Formats: sequence, structure tokens, C-alpha cells
Amino acid sequence: MNTIRTLVKYVSPYKWSALKNVLFNIISAFFALFTYTLVGPFLNLLFKGVKYAPNPGEFVFSLDWFSSFFRYKFYSYVTEHGEMQTLFLVCIVVIIASFLKNGFIFLANNSMAYIRAGTVRDLRKKLYDKVLRLPLSYFSNARKGDVMTRISNDVQEIELSVMSSLTLIFRDPLYIIIFVTYLLITSVELTLLALIMMPLSGWLIGKASRTLKSASFAGQQSLGRLLSLVEETLSGLRIIKGFNAEKKMSSQFIDSNERYSKIFKRVTRKAYLASPLSEFLATIVVMVLMYIGARFALSGTGNMTPDRLITFMVVFSQIIPPAKNITTAYFNIQKGLASIERLDHVLKADEKIPEKENAANKKSFDSYIEFQNVWFAYNNEPVLKDISFRLEKGKTMAIVGRSGSGKSTLVDLIPRFMDVDRGRILIDGIDIRDLKVNDLRHLMGIVSQHPILFNTSFAENIAFGIDSYSMEDVMSAAKVAHAHKFIMETENGYDTIVGEGGCKLSGGERQRISIARAVMANPPILIFDEATSSLDTESERFVQEAIIRLMKNRTSIVIAHRLSTIQNADFIIVMDDGRIVESGTHNELMANSDGFYRKLHSYQAI
Repeated sequence: MNTIRTLVKYVSPYKWSALKNVLFNIISAFFALFTYTLVGPFLNLLFKGVKYAPNPGEFVFSLDWFSSFFRYKFYSYVTEHGEMQTLFLVCIVVIIASFLKNGFIFLANNSMAYIRAGTVRDLRKKLYDKVLRLPLSYFSNARKGDVMTRISNDVQEIELSVMSSLTLIFRDPLYIIIFVTYLLITSVELTLLALIMMPLSGWLIGKASRTLKSASFAGQQSLGRLLSLVEETLSGLRIIKGFNAEKKMSSQFIDSNERYSKIFKRVTRKAYLASPLSEFLATIVVMVLMYIGARFALSGTGNMTPDRLITFMVVFSQIIPPAKNITTAYFNIQKGLASIERLDHVLKADEKIPEKENAANKKSFDSYIEFQNVWFAYNNEPVLKDISFRLEKGKTMAIVGRSGSGKSTLVDLIPRFMDVDRGRILIDGIDIRDLKVNDLRHLMGIVSQHPILFNTSFAENIAFGIDSYSMEDVMSAAKVAHAHKFIMETENGYDTIVGEGGCKLSGGERQRISIARAVMANPPILIFDEATSSLDTESERFVQEAIIRLMKNRTSIVIAHRLSTIQNADFIIVMDDGRIVESGTHNELMANSDGFYRKLHSYQAI
């Protein structure tokens, strides 16, 4: 039930289109009913069964008066114009009614197309925006392939299974209600019998579809694992080939693909059961009604006549396709609800980086950054323990320590990629949780160990996140980062596409583009997360020169494994097991013969 409410929430912005859809469907249903009820007069003409009908007299608002008036007019027209002309008129009326019926069906479906397209568009946008807002810690647990499956396949499943079924749900119940009303007027006994038998059929169909939702959910999860494996293969293709692991990866893919195939066959088999099962049950209902109705007509029970029975069965037969469609829609919706639950799981995920309603604006960095007794944990495992320090404006602070000591986590807390569990981080004396998130991150430029480039041009990568810029500014930033020369050597210069993830560039070139991006942003605070650790000696020299240029007159935080690159830092903090174990300048730390920093330095010297 909660899942249905979620679906209604997604569709609610298009309530006026839904209302138009319902209105057009009601009108088309009336024209359809009018068309089918002309079967009786047509058969009477064909079999010479038109009987005398007296004038009903003065108007009385009742079904009997309208029925008598129609029979009187019909008899009068046949008497005056003959049977052939009356047949011709009936055919023309049927054609006009059919045209109007189908015209209104088109208008109804056109309204539904707007709802379907808009809802799917909104869903994808909500999911993408949610992915952008979720903290980095969410993606340490979630598979990328699974997230991609939810944005692509799950949304598509909702469009195909649920949204397409809404057309049937909005239209077919209206047809059934209007047609059943006519049937009740024609024969209460036969209609009540039909209304007893059809819910029984629906119960049997519902029992058959009960497990479809859970099977579909398992199928989407299996597909997510399959796409995750494909994503890992594409990302690690060099390693797979280098270690001759093609057979191993192929075996994993075959297993995963086979698992998904089995679930998919189970889901599809159950979905295909809907149509033949509903058709078989409908045939049973029709035959029972036909037999009992024929007995009524032959014995004259309940004013039932052969032409009324035929009209009754024709109209009832038109209820069967909508009922069958509702059955199919029910199966499809059960299949699609699993995808709605998976999407809702992402949309309701805790963002953990809330922005206060009255968050303060902060456009400049004036004096200092301070950590006060900061604690942070992943999955209840402490990563940072009671961290405290103060960095004055214009100074450079270096962070060193063994891998896993908490260095990267510490700097990720400053732009609020994650929030502290205990303690505070202050900028100019203001808790960063009291600032607007966009303002906070505008104050910072980040250069990571693995530079992230996008599959666009050099210029767009350098000016990433800046709405309006000039090529002069882009070129100036590239020159500061020692990137201008190799950019101009490419075929199209700054318009050259760098490839996915910057795959057309070397590691040093990618890093210099990343530094140029930081220069272009011109932030007062810079964060370097092991920016040179993965580079060769020559590339490191170019990148280090670019970093030194960039750091001039800025406040900088540098994480470094190579201690030779941070000897000129204003002060250094040394971390081990999530704690600060030493701090001071390079010379002060080297003076401590038993210090942790000196041991690290001696290891690198060796």
C-alpha cells in the first residue's frame, strides 16, 4: 500500500491531465455503449423482427419512457422509409459513433502520454539530484552498477510496467462501470451472476501473481550485480589482462548472467500467465451466462427476448477485454512495484549533510581553520580520534602518516563531504555546519591523488563549475599549472576532447589539468590529497612546480607520502591510528630522535 502511495505521489503533479484522461474515457465509453446497443435493432431489421411500438405519450424521466420512445421512433422510421434505408441509417450512425469513440480515446491516451513522459522524466531527475546530494560514505557501501541500474533499468521498468498500466486503470474500470450499469438495466439476474463469477476469477488471478513482485525485485538486484561486474571489468581491464584473469572474470560473468537469466525466465513466465489465464476464466463466465440467458429467453423469464440476450452478450463481451486488461495491468504493476521500492530506497536514503534553514552566508576566508576535539567513525569504527589543531590564514599545513591513519578522512570533513560525529570544525570561528554548503565549498579547491576529468574539452575541464569564463582566464590557469604547452600541442588545442576520465592523457598531464581547474576556481583554501604520489620523477617536478605557484598567498593543506615535498610547510601534523601523535615544523620533528616523523623520514631515505 505504501508503494502505491509513492506512485500516486509521483503522478500527482499531473492531476489535471489525469482528470482530462478520465473525462475523455467516460465520453468514449458512452459512444462505445451506444454503438453496441445498435446490434439489437440491426438484427431485428435483418430477421424481419421489427414489432409495432405505440407512442409513449408525454415525457416522463424514466428509463422505460426513453426505451419506449426509441422503439416508437424506430418503428415509425421503418414504416415510413423502409427496411433498407433504415439499415443504411443504422450503419451511418454506428460509423459516426465509432469515430467519436476512437477520437476521444486518442485524446485520453494523449493526456496519459504527457503523464507517462513527465513522471519518468521527474523520476530520473530526482534520482540524479539525490545521487549528487548523497554523502561519499553512501557510495562506499553501494555498488555503482546497482545505482546505475536503478536510474536506468528500474525507471524504464516503471515506465513499461506501471505507467503503461495506468492507461488501462484509468480507462477500463470506467468502461466496466458504464457497461455493467446498462447490463443491470437489461437483466438484473444475469448481471448479478456475472458480478459473482468475475471476482472469483480475479481472486484466482491474484493468487497466481502474488509472488511476481518479489521475483521481480530479485531480478533487478541480480541485474545490478551484473552491471557492477561489467563496470569493474571496464575499469580494471588493464589489470585483468596483465594478470591473465580473463577466464576468472568470464566465469564470474557467466555465473552472474546465468543467475539473472533464471530469475528473468521465472518473472516472464509468471507475467505471461496473466493473459491466457484471464481469457480462459472469461470464457467460462461467458458460457455460463449464455446458457442461463438462453433459458430465460426461451421461457420468457424476466422480459428476456432473443434480441435482448444477444445485445446483452455483445455488451458483456466488451467487458471482457477491459477486465482482461486490468488483470494484465495488475500483473505488470506487481512487477513494477519492485522497481518503485528500489528507487524509493535511494530517494529516502539519509543525506547526512543537512543544511540549516537559517544557514549563514560565507563568501570569504579571513583568519583561520580550527578542529576542536573531532571524532569520526565508519560503521561504528573510529577513524579519527580527538583531532585538534588550528591553521592560520596564508599558512601551509602538511599531514603525514601511514596508509589508513585517517589523513584523507580528515580533509574530507572540511568541505563537508561527511560530517563529524563529535567535536567541531570552525572557519573564522563559525561551525561549518552553520554555513551554506555551497558557500563553504566555494572557499576550497581540491586536487586529489587520482584526478577526475570529464569527457569534454580541456577548456571545459579547466573551467568546470564556472558558469561564465573567458579563454584568456582558462589559458592563464593552464600556464600556472604547466599545462599550456602540451595542450597547444594537441590537434584542436583547448577544444580537444580528453576522453573518458582523461584516458588520452598521461598521469602527470591529468594532474596538471586538475591543478589548472583549482587555479581557475581561485579559492582561498587549497587541499592537496597526495597530488604527486603516483607520478614519475619528471611529471612530479612539473606538478610540484605548479603546486608551489598555486599555493602562493593561499592557505593550504597538503597530504603527502613523500616527505621531501613538504619540508617547507609552516607546520606538519603526524597521524597514526586516527590520532595526531606529533606536530611541528620539519626541523622540530627531525630533532626528536625517537619521533614518528623521523622514523618515516629515515625509511624513505633508505
